[in-house]
Amino acid sequence: MDGFSRNRAALAEAGVGFILAASVDTGEKAGEVAAGLDFPVAEGVTRDQARALDAWWEERRSIIQPSEFVLDRAGRVVTSTYSSGPVGRMDAEDVAKFVAFYERRRREAAKG
Repeated sequence: MDGFSRNRAALAEAGVGFILAASVDTGEKAGEVAAGLDFPVAEGVTRDQARALDAWWEERRSIIQPSEFVLDRAGRVVTSTYSSGPVGRMDAEDVAKFVAFYERRRREAAKG
């Protein structure tokens, strides 16, 4: 997650307006997760909330597995990843490139 903080300028330049993370952790552990990040981290996420987010809930450990979403301006999911570990997670630089590409296509389509 810290890659999203480190690449905040590139993400903003690409058109990313908001970043949010969610964790099942609470209290001190949630603070450790959020330490050094410059975006909000929701804490104490429940199974029902994970379901509402369409996140991947792991029953065995009662946690959210990495479930990442990029939304367009209307709040529609335009790309997502689900992972059972650190491999396959979204990279902040790749997200910036994807959003810049998506925004260019949106502007070109609006021109007509």
